[in-house]
Amino acid sequence: MKTLKRGAIRVPIILSVLTLITLWVAAIAPGGETTIQINSNATATGAAGEAFRFANIITSTAFSAWLTFGLTLLATALAWWFALTGRVASRWLSIGFGVVFVFNILISLFNGQTMTITALLHGSLSLAVPLIFGSLAGVLSERVGLVNIAIEGQLLAGAFVSAMVATLVQNPWVGLIGAMVAGAFVSWLLAVFAIRYVVDQIIIGVVLNVLVIGLTNFMFSTFMSANSQVFNAPPRLPSFDVPGLAQIPVIGPVFFSQTPIVYLMYVAVIGVWFALYKTRWGLRLRAVGEYPKAADTVGIKVYATRYRSVMIGGALAGLGGAFFTIGQSLAFGKEMTNGAGYIALAALIFGRWNPIYAAFAGLLFGFAENLQYSLSTVGSHVPSDFLLMLPYVLTVVLVAGLVGKVTGPAAAGKAYIKS
Repeated sequence: MKTLKRGAIRVPIILSVLTLITLWVAAIAPGGETTIQINSNATATGAAGEAFRFANIITSTAFSAWLTFGLTLLATALAWWFALTGRVASRWLSIGFGVVFVFNILISLFNGQTMTITALLHGSLSLAVPLIFGSLAGVLSERVGLVNIAIEGQLLAGAFVSAMVATLVQNPWVGLIGAMVAGAFVSWLLAVFAIRYVVDQIIIGVVLNVLVIGLTNFMFSTFMSANSQVFNAPPRLPSFDVPGLAQIPVIGPVFFSQTPIVYLMYVAVIGVWFALYKTRWGLRLRAVGEYPKAADTVGIKVYATRYRSVMIGGALAGLGGAFFTIGQSLAFGKEMTNGAGYIALAALIFGRWNPIYAAFAGLLFGFAENLQYSLSTVGSHVPSDFLLMLPYVLTVVLVAGLVGKVTGPAAAGKAYIKS
């Protein structure tokens, strides 16, 4: 038998713990039924409806729990077999395990209620949009060597400026541009203090977050709340369907019947990934984030590259902030980002500084946050305090438990002083 390495048994150990949880869930499963509604509540087809509908599925909560326990037990046994034979378990094994595990938890939580898949996905995507934009800002900053703790401030600045500008000119598109400028400005401040004045990047990021919170709260209390119709009644960006794609059952209404900010998010994720890994600009950017002195030696302008990358990321974070207001027709409120920047930072780490992985991590965190609202709506028996802490518990579990030790860009957080 080959010697087990610590890294090789991480996956089977985690799956074993989760399998024990499924056993506990099966043992305490209530004797009710859960109705699974796959399509949305809309019944019409056409531009705003799905091409065809699935019948509702009614399942016994206890039967589903025990079936899930059997499947997870089998998956865990396979993971241990791979580890004991010196092989690495397939990533699809872990993904399949996670899907079955989460689905079983959902069936148990919605016991006696109707669980609408499309509604869960739609709400998750809406809550994930700012997280994904924020994680992209973090990717562009940290890949070039600057730790971006100021994502929260960039999102909040984008939300504030977009609401105010869109209200003043009664044009959400102008508000969208204002949000990008606001996010880029906050990131420019981060770059100036971190690059030119060599201030600790963690400290300046926290300071900028506090500064933006203080300024937006002051302006909101001073004139926004007293004159909301003048300064804080932003029009909403229009939603539109992508012809053909919006009629795809389940995923069509979720992903292809959205506002322009969501479509811009799709473009941003693919664009940042392509730029980082498929272009000369991305190669230079990553070189600056790994070995700035070597990059400087071959003629790459380190400071200029860092400024540009950080500010582009800030503009993307501003778009994420705009989604809070003109993306959802909401008035600006004090600290309305509610820690989204820090969860975006966790999604960045969980996604290993890769735009695609970070986007999926943002969707996962958005799903956890949406779950608390969905369960509260249907009157779930789960305590409300647990629902409130669910997104943050998931953040800790995923980043500390599943990700383990990860290494970001080598020069991230380290000031570069040209000799």
